[in-house]
Amino acid sequence: MTTATPPRVEYQTHPSQYRHIKLAFNGPVATLSIDIDESAGLREGYKLKLNSYDLGVDIELNDALGRIRFEHPEVRTVVVTSAKEKVFCSGANIFMLGVSSHAWKVNFCKFTNETRNGLEDTSKHSGLKFLAAVNGACAGGGYELALACDEIILVDDRSSAVSLPEVPLLGVLPGTGGLTRVTDKRRVRHDLADIFCTSAEGVRGQKAKDWRLVDDIAKPAVFAAKVQERALALAAQSDRPADGKGVTLNPLHRTVEADALLYQYVTVEIDRAKRTAVFTVKSPSGAQPTDIAGIEAAGDQWYPLAMARELEDAILQMRTNALDIGIWLIKTQGDSAAVLASDATLVAHQNHWLVRETIGLLRRTLSRLDVSSRSLFALIESGSCFAGTLLELALACDRSYMLILPDDEAATPKITVSDTNFGLYPMVTEQSRLQRRFYSEAPALDAVRAQAGKALDADAAFALGLVTSNPDDIDWTDEVRIAVEERVSMSPDALTGLEANLRFNGPENMFTRVFGRLTAWQNWIFQRPNAVGEKGALKVYGKGDKAVFDWNRV
Repeated sequence: MTTATPPRVEYQTHPSQYRHIKLAFNGPVATLSIDIDESAGLREGYKLKLNSYDLGVDIELNDALGRIRFEHPEVRTVVVTSAKEKVFCSGANIFMLGVSSHAWKVNFCKFTNETRNGLEDTSKHSGLKFLAAVNGACAGGGYELALACDEIILVDDRSSAVSLPEVPLLGVLPGTGGLTRVTDKRRVRHDLADIFCTSAEGVRGQKAKDWRLVDDIAKPAVFAAKVQERALALAAQSDRPADGKGVTLNPLHRTVEADALLYQYVTVEIDRAKRTAVFTVKSPSGAQPTDIAGIEAAGDQWYPLAMARELEDAILQMRTNALDIGIWLIKTQGDSAAVLASDATLVAHQNHWLVRETIGLLRRTLSRLDVSSRSLFALIESGSCFAGTLLELALACDRSYMLILPDDEAATPKITVSDTNFGLYPMVTEQSRLQRRFYSEAPALDAVRAQAGKALDADAAFALGLVTSNPDDIDWTDEVRIAVEERVSMSPDALTGLEANLRFNGPENMFTRVFGRLTAWQNWIFQRPNAVGEKGALKVYGKGDKAVFDWNRV
């Protein structure tokens, strides 16, 4: 029996194509209104009632946030609210979850996590603040969206409440960081959080404020004024420029083939028989701008911005549309000097809003690579340009293989460490990938820093601990082939758990706990009969039947 291939998921969109999100701009304040079209679900089999969302809604949300960042530098505060009466957002659509595969649910939760983490990342690094104006019932993922904002104002109309009802209603956990943000971010007392997360009706009014579930409340007559007042107060904390020249994010130039994704600077070649994909990221070519005027003139074609957008799209496409491709082989191609020159421009102008936003996109894109549940092997061959920013790709990998050509110095590949590798793109642990690699041990990091700016061959890189293996041309083909064949033969479930444990060996923080709990607890609960069995809570929700639980604690 063959299974029909599901339609390809497209992550590129534009405000003219939105079905669920509305944007409005008024000086330093943008309003992002949730107005979900219940008949416009990404897939068939459910209606997006009560402002409930699916992956398609979050794709629009992610696009809208990107456009605010790059196209509207004058915006300093984003007010997230609802265009519907009496409902802010009721969270992830339950019927969508009920008919979705386990893999779909987990990928959906991962993407929504990244979108919400992106709000906090942008607030921290770019000064773009977010205010949730909760003007109606706010449940589950809707409250999780509000939690990701800097502040939450709840309308005090005696009916609107915030809630995380997943445990009592669905037998699962909040999937986009709800529990973690309630404790780590809002510091809701443990016993009160226990009541809150096991009560389907939620908490409203003054009690919501007293319990720290929201920052403030306001009666309906003064709600809009209170929101505007706080939005302007948050905007005053930002240094985004009122007179900045925005950059239009045009559609990516991309060709989708049966076994390939082709962009200007990124290509993905899929070998379905071997269950592998080769990602190749190219260096810039030709003259590149070195000043702000040139960067602004280049717009979305400026190399760091264009490459980051392409790589992000390729990662998302492969995550969702190629589930059986278990190992991504990461390569680069081009001129290391050109990469380093581009990096020098980034560092020199890192405080300019556009450069800062580009660094932010690169940081978040590299983090998407870190948390992708695929095996990552870097192949450093002749013609590679693993230097600076592109070296981060190799440092993100589970292993790296670097060719040595003892008899051909000119053709032997080199890697180059630069200042960008020492913290410009921190992981979610807030460490650089070099710190993660060496457990922040000073002798190893100092030894690498002493070689910064030097082109290192495989033997030198291996001696510093920067690569896993340094085979010569005689052994290269067989060593890489055996490593790849062994990897793809192993259990993908076990590898996902292994890789997540080994990649995030640094200090714990809110972001690592969000992803760790999703990977472990939610991943497990989503597969239990109590949630997804024939009489599981997700399956019977809305049908008038009562869930049947196996009462054994395990």
